[in-house]
Amino acid sequence: MGSVKAILYKSKKRADEKFPIALRIIKDRKPSYIYLYWIEEKHWDQKKSKVKNSYHSAARLNNLILKKITEADDLILNFRTNKKPYSSSKITSLLKGGNNSKLFFEYSEQYFQDLSKLGKHSRLISEQGRIKHFKEFLGNKDIPFEEIDQGMLKRFKIYLATSRKVSERSIMNSLIVIRTLFNLGIKDGLVDQKYYPFGKNKIKIKFPETIKIGLEEIEINAIENLDLSKGSTIWHSRNIFLFSFYLAGMRVSDVLKVKWSDIKDERLYYRMGKNKKVDSLKIPLKVKMIIGYYEDEKRSPEDFIFPELKKAKENDSRDIYCKTKTATKKFNKYLDEIAQRAKIDKKITMHIARHSFGNIAGDKISPHMLQKLYRHSHLSTTIGYQGNFIHKEADNALESVLDF
Repeated sequence: MGSVKAILYKSKKRADEKFPIALRIIKDRKPSYIYLYWIEEKHWDQKKSKVKNSYHSAARLNNLILKKITEADDLILNFRTNKKPYSSSKITSLLKGGNNSKLFFEYSEQYFQDLSKLGKHSRLISEQGRIKHFKEFLGNKDIPFEEIDQGMLKRFKIYLATSRKVSERSIMNSLIVIRTLFNLGIKDGLVDQKYYPFGKNKIKIKFPETIKIGLEEIEINAIENLDLSKGSTIWHSRNIFLFSFYLAGMRVSDVLKVKWSDIKDERLYYRMGKNKKVDSLKIPLKVKMIIGYYEDEKRSPEDFIFPELKKAKENDSRDIYCKTKTATKKFNKYLDEIAQRAKIDKKITMHIARHSFGNIAGDKISPHMLQKLYRHSHLSTTIGYQGNFIHKEADNALESVLDF
């Protein structure tokens, strides 16, 4: 008959003076162990085989221990009832269930490795930073999923706002990464749904409203009419910005990936990097003029139109990401100078090209057509985005009240 008991396994000791709480399973005098959590010896009640109340998460850990003991007993009983042979290692293997012994930050490393393999480097870098902040908040220790409760997340929000001085939007983004990992952990059987700390009457993720400001027609004209030295970096930066604007705010990462072979019958065919959707747009005359500036540098139909990615390793998504990020930083630097020369009192970045198209489009184009141009999956996304730029009706309503 097999025996199951929770112990503090003192044969293992970490540099931080902590020992693992282990589930010891013995069958035919052969023991097998599952490590559940690491704590200091002073927090362990050896006589009662449980965590002392002096530990801040004693109740949760003792529930975890009891749950694992019950699962082990059930497995042993099932083998005995069905008169099937088993060993202590067989029981521990079934209890682990592959990933069931992983803690939160250990599991997050696997998640980040998957993002890297998928080439999602922008998301990887931003989310790694957010999880790093969460780990620092917890004193750089790993924890079970079950310990991440509403109280902990509320304290984390305060930590980010006060110690890290981050915005409310950044705080929400940090919570989204934790929520994503929690959902994956539930799916992979690492944690029970009942411990999920998000949702109704729990932690809610709500983004604050942001102000999106785009350029006006007169400001775009001012940029177009600037006398810039042909071939200079500032001239090239203006070309990239206007190319993006003329094509409904095409993202800079997509602009730099455009090849000569993507142009067929005066149309541009490309796959958006963000959502992998295929798009096709007629090339406006102003875009043709910009493309014409770079024809002398064309080496083959598969060559990039713009120079930033010409030396990139095309099969290396990280190299393309890094070169795109460097180029965007360069463009934004020169767009600051362009704003000064054009006497525009607004911050101009590559992303402002998208806002500018939305601002000038206003209510001139139907929401359904804008949805197609923006390549939004849902019309509600387009309506919400465009709501930042449509002010005519509200302005007229205000004027009508004050016209006395």
